[in-house]
Amino acid sequence: METMALGRNWGGTARAGQIFALSGDLGAGKTQLVRGLAEGLGFAGRVQSPTFALINIYEGGRLPLFHMDLYRLESTAAVLSAGLDEYLENPAGVAVVEWADRWFDSDIHGCRGNIRVVEMEVLGPDERRISYEDTVA
Repeated sequence: METMALGRNWGGTARAGQIFALSGDLGAGKTQLVRGLAEGLGFAGRVQSPTFALINIYEGGRLPLFHMDLYRLESTAAVLSAGLDEYLENPAGVAVVEWADRWFDSDIHGCRGNIRVVEMEVLGPDERRISYEDTVA
């Protein structure tokens, strides 16, 4: 519940061009955070992980939400060749990238927006640690 609340808070203040780059193990709560972000943006529909589609686009809120899941892509080159550039470079709404570590190694490639790099850790069955750093690329 706290993960959703954090996402709602971030969604309520997010601006067009903002990118949330999420990293963490399976079960760390990445999709829960995205659900909260969607709610904070005013999207009332169902949010699910786009593992096989690579991207889900949610419209109807204050800004469009571009939700990407890079789990199946194994390198920065694979991400860039997947055709997601318009969402990663300068999104027309808010972009959220699950498994963002597949997209960048030590720096963030190709971005020109405000990026919140979020690390999610599982500490126990019902306990998570979420840390983040805001950068401007």
